[in-house]
Amino acid sequence: MSLRQKLLLLFSLTVAAAVAAVAWTVLVRIRSVFEVRDREETALFLSQFQREFQHRSAEVAAAVDRLAESESARTMAFDLSQTGDIAPYLTKAQSMAQDAQLDFLEIVGPDGNVVSSAQWPARFGYPEAAAANSSTAPFLKREDLPDGSTALGLVAVHSIPGSAVRLIGGERLDQSFLAELPVAPGMQIGLYSDSSTSVGTNSGQAGASNFSVIAFDASRLLSTSGSMPGAMHYQSLIDTARTAGLQTSGIVSPTNRREDSLSATAIPLKSDNGSVLAVLVVAISRGGMVGAQQHIRTIAYGVAAGGILFAIAFSLWIAARVSRPIEQLANAAEEVAGGNWDVRVPQHGNDEVSVLARSFNHMTEQLVSQRERLVQSERVAAWRELARRLAHELKNPLFPLQLTVENLVRARSLSPEEFDEVFNESTATLGTEISNLKIIIGRFSDFSKMPKPELERIDARELIERVRALYESAARRDARIHFAIQVSDAPMPLEVDPELLHRALSNLVLNAMDAMPDGGTITLSARPADANVELLVSDTGTGLTPEECERLFTPYYTTKQHGTGLGLAIVQSVIADHAGTIAVESGVGGGATFIITLPGANT
Repeated sequence: MSLRQKLLLLFSLTVAAAVAAVAWTVLVRIRSVFEVRDREETALFLSQFQREFQHRSAEVAAAVDRLAESESARTMAFDLSQTGDIAPYLTKAQSMAQDAQLDFLEIVGPDGNVVSSAQWPARFGYPEAAAANSSTAPFLKREDLPDGSTALGLVAVHSIPGSAVRLIGGERLDQSFLAELPVAPGMQIGLYSDSSTSVGTNSGQAGASNFSVIAFDASRLLSTSGSMPGAMHYQSLIDTARTAGLQTSGIVSPTNRREDSLSATAIPLKSDNGSVLAVLVVAISRGGMVGAQQHIRTIAYGVAAGGILFAIAFSLWIAARVSRPIEQLANAAEEVAGGNWDVRVPQHGNDEVSVLARSFNHMTEQLVSQRERLVQSERVAAWRELARRLAHELKNPLFPLQLTVENLVRARSLSPEEFDEVFNESTATLGTEISNLKIIIGRFSDFSKMPKPELERIDARELIERVRALYESAARRDARIHFAIQVSDAPMPLEVDPELLHRALSNLVLNAMDAMPDGGTITLSARPADANVELLVSDTGTGLTPEECERLFTPYYTTKQHGTGLGLAIVQSVIADHAGTIAVESGVGGGATFIITLPGANT
């Protein structure tokens, strides 16, 4: 990944992360604000509900108390106490309920049985458990109706003064009661009351006494306008409130749309003994919060998109000002590493990158200047070394030549027989030393002008076979030298100059023979090495020291008493011209192995 791409990615991620963090913080804050608002509105509604409930309770208690204090109620209580005949009063409760505008009214005799019932006239003679309630405070009570259904009532119990006859009267807690409650915009209220069919018994949980757990019936959840919309979605909250007897809150989703979700609270309404008779449901729309969150998300997406576009534009500007000059510097450094020391980079301005570019250009100029001085110094040193080596090599044969000429001059005064003897010896010496001079001059000439390789496609086995055929016959004449061949069966194609490589391998074989004056084995090997081919020449001679191995390919360095020290330098030059390498592995007394590594030809 380039610097430009890294900068673009870094800027984009930074902008996206910053926008995401701000958006998340705002969304959390919005949710917190709306949750607080919903709790406050629910608490306000509950306080209003409690005030209305207390007001209704007071009205019911006052109405029942007035009936109990009326003259007709006193007369009825006296007659019942004296005669015990309930027949004249079987319909008395209906007229009294109409006068007091009560939905429910029952007259209970001293024995605790119903004398007259306004809501269910045929219920006379049945026992009424609520008559045992000694408190005059109103309470919730489930009233049975003639059609088999039940109704939730807010009732009060009052005794008729001077008797054991009791009046139990009350009002319905239904839709009309809900309709009179003040409801905030976006709020829904509902009342769920159980039917009379029990499906189980709860033995009492935190805050609740024993009460019947009735199967949930969605039709019994009523709002001010009838059935509560999406009543089934409130089942979990209502069941929890009914079974635990505690206020429960949660999120209700009547549809798959988040904006239609509601924050709902279920408040259990209990009887005087702690049994849950009904559940008041308060639901507040979350549409405002969801809409605000969606609006914030839309803004965040827009800001993020704009930020990313800005990051792209900024990264392009950075690329023009920073990354592109750095890329140019990197490319120029690669060219310098490849040998092109004349490369230069553009320099503009006075910032740090421009200073770096000027420093780079100055460095390359210094490198070129130093390289030229170094080349000149190396040339002078090379010529001096060549002159020294040439003088040294020529000095050795010139001294015998000088002595031979001086002998010839002195021999002029001798007799003809003695002169002829001296002349023959001198001419032989002159011929030998002149031949040595030719050899020395020829080797220096070869080293100074190596021919350019003429590449051909051959197999490494052909090179090994050609060298073996040349020297194995000579080895047969000298029984002390033995040849061994180790060649891989796999194809080993090469693009090389066969003549130059043959001369290089021959030089190595001759050195190996010189290293074994007492005889030994020379091993010629060829093997593939990944994409390369290795040619090996090994001997069993005296070996080389580590210092000799390091200096072996240095021109004019030799471990022999004779020679110019150019043979291995010429071999290394030939191998280098073929883009290969040569190395030596040896130990004192363990022989030596020369390893030539050449790139294999493409198949």
